[in-house]
Amino acid sequence: MKVKWGIVATVKASHDDTLEFAAHHLDLGAHRLYVHLDVTAPDTYKALKSHPKVRVFTCDEAYWTKLGGKRPAKHQVRQTRNATRIYAGNSELDWLAHIDVDEYLCPTQDISTVLSELPADTLCARVRPVEALADGDGTAFKGFIPNGPERERVVHALYPTYGRYLKGGFLSHVAGKLFVRTGLSDVTFKIHNMFIKDTMNPGETELRQVELCHFHTRNWKDWIESYRYRLAKGSYRSELAPAEAKEGVNLHILLSTLEAEGGKRALQEFYQAVATDTADLRTRLRDQGLLRLHDLQRDRKRRALFPES
Repeated sequence: MKVKWGIVATVKASHDDTLEFAAHHLDLGAHRLYVHLDVTAPDTYKALKSHPKVRVFTCDEAYWTKLGGKRPAKHQVRQTRNATRIYAGNSELDWLAHIDVDEYLCPTQDISTVLSELPADTLCARVRPVEALADGDGTAFKGFIPNGPERERVVHALYPTYGRYLKGGFLSHVAGKLFVRTGLSDVTFKIHNMFIKDTMNPGETELRQVELCHFHTRNWKDWIESYRYRLAKGSYRSELAPAEAKEGVNLHILLSTLEAEGGKRALQEFYQAVATDTADLRTRLRDQGLLRLHDLQRDRKRRALFPES
């Protein structure tokens, strides 16, 4: 028997990006999307609200006041609060996933069927990311390298200059995101993990039939515009651990040093070496069995599901 699944997301993105994200997952068979607009966006709100399977919330001051407090300063806290609220007492779904607007589920099998076949004692299922190559046609991704003795060797082969600073060869997270079985008590639904009281990810499994296509960046302009924020508050912030403990240098230190010594040109050289979609990088990824190709057809799905928007 198939099960009902859905997604909760807290979104700060363009109108088109938000509708493409929603359309893709509705096309995959999501029973419900809970989209929290982190900034007021009337046109996006109207478009999303027009679809019967989407529940949309504008997270303005009135929204947070109604929940009993001020708007949390950190976006990670806002994400967790929204996901946990939607999870609590959810009777519409059998499984809920918490993902971001730049992440797209890409299954090799029907998601509902895959989830329905999980044992009853599986409480959460992890979807691992594949990271998009930038400045290309949007179809090529770096595959996930499982943690283990081979990861370091493979990453160094892919990126001889910067591999030691890249966890799994990625600029962003390798943790992936979770589907969580609904109906559990005392759940806190975070960004990459879930807790039942103080226990993290009980009954976890890997959902190998689904990949998470992550568009960490789409082009140089997008990357450099996001760089300063990510360095201070996002995926390059100072408190994150280095990719390799023996190096003691995380991305925050590396990028700050590159910028201090070589300015924007040095940052662009780094970006081109590790993020850009080139024939050479595709070959290296293919040789390691790590080239993933997914044509998501985002625009087609958006036009089909939100034709008036």
